[in-house]
Amino acid sequence: MQTTRTEYLEFDASSPEKHQFFDGQIFAMAGGTFNHSAIGLNVATTLRNLLRGKPCQPMNSDMRIHTPSGLDTYPDISVFCNAPELMDNDRTLLNPVVIIEVLSPSTRSYDRGDKFWHYRSIAGLQDYVLIDSETIHVEHHHRQQRDEWLLHEYRKLDDTLHLESLGLTLTLAVFYEDVMLQT
Repeated sequence: MQTTRTEYLEFDASSPEKHQFFDGQIFAMAGGTFNHSAIGLNVATTLRNLLRGKPCQPMNSDMRIHTPSGLDTYPDISVFCNAPELMDNDRTLLNPVVIIEVLSPSTRSYDRGDKFWHYRSIAGLQDYVLIDSETIHVEHHHRQQRDEWLLHEYRKLDDTLHLESLGLTLTLAVFYEDVMLQT
């Protein structure tokens, strides 16, 4: 059954669970594991502390993102700079410069593929970071030009990730602090 975006917004606002919306379809978003939650909190806390007093601000997974390609979704972390561009009664952010997703076995293919395709339609997005929740593995996509992205992969806790759009360098160790990784 096809649903309008207005119907989706009403449904999502009254539901205790979060939902994605694309092309007239509503999709429930799965809850995360302990590792997923710990990584998300580590990243959001670190970014909040490092960006305090600067023009950029991180948001957690309660902030919906709308892409020009038509996807409404809740990334694990998004960061905007300067004034937020909002719609839907301040429930939807339009201008993230960084989006971070924590990968789960059930979402990793979607996050790397179709979801990234949608995120790339956001003109001001500069960095897309994927953090694996089961092993030390971070994928950093950095926009070079309008339709050109550079991928860097990191697999050691002492590797450093540079987010040029935020002027920050982070070690992977902060992402994985207190996370129970498979050995």
